[in-house]
Amino acid sequence: MIFLICANLIIFLIFILKINRLPPQIPLFYSKLWGEDRLADLWMIFFLPFFLNFFVFINNFVSKKFFKENPLIQKILSYLNLFLIIVVPLIFIKIITLIA
Repeated sequence: MIFLICANLIIFLIFILKINRLPPQIPLFYSKLWGEDRLADLWMIFFLPFFLNFFVFINNFVSKKFFKENPLIQKILSYLNLFLIIVVPLIFIKIITLIA
């Protein structure tokens, strides 16, 4: 849980430090073709930390509620959470630093 708090703080600090240099639209949808289809409003960047927190809490809930007796599944979900906590802030930082 401490890693999630640190990831949220890093995301918040990067956003606060770069907010003055951010354009009103940012390239968020990298799976789309080059052009305006990739652009999204600035506020949509907060979907990344929202989904990070959502999936970490869902994984913790599922692990404790349904897999109390299965340490393998609990370990897999905890590693998945760790992966998400590392990758999502890196994606957020990459997007923000590329445009600011």
